[in-house]
Amino acid sequence: MAELSTLARPYAKAAFEYAVEAKDLQGWSDGLALAASVAQQSEVIELLSSPSATADQQASALKDICAEGLSATGQNFVSILSENRRLQLLPQISQQFEVMKANLEKAVDVDVAAASELDAAQQKILSDALSAKLERKVNLQVSVDKTLLGGAVIRAGDTVIDGSIRGRLTKLAESLNS
Repeated sequence: MAELSTLARPYAKAAFEYAVEAKDLQGWSDGLALAASVAQQSEVIELLSSPSATADQQASALKDICAEGLSATGQNFVSILSENRRLQLLPQISQQFEVMKANLEKAVDVDVAAASELDAAQQKILSDALSAKLERKVNLQVSVDKTLLGGAVIRAGDTVIDGSIRGRLTKLAESLNS
């Protein structure tokens, strides 16, 4: 898997740099997400891995499926990927593009698993606090986890804040045992 992300990195970086220069980050983001989701469909995977399909056939099929979801420059990008036999990297390219976009926009997606439903005021307070702590704009996704006794578990990228009762009891037990 690391090999695919390594191969995808220069393409993601090139697409990102072009999108920044063209001031069309969201358009490129949407186009890459669409192309990536199409490239993950079983019929398309079969076409992309077929040795009998030419690069032009693969690119044309992908562009036809995506239709108007891809801009002219997005279609050119797909053609370049196809010529280099890299269409299967579209999911990794899209993912890396989104990470670069979030870093540029100073935004982070935060998943909150709470023991009970959070009302709008609680979500606002939590979002503001996390925004200040992480120094980024926070895109909050809240879900209810019935396995939690109380509190919440917050995940922002590779940062995890365990504010659940179970987490606090575990920390207390560790401190008593040490």
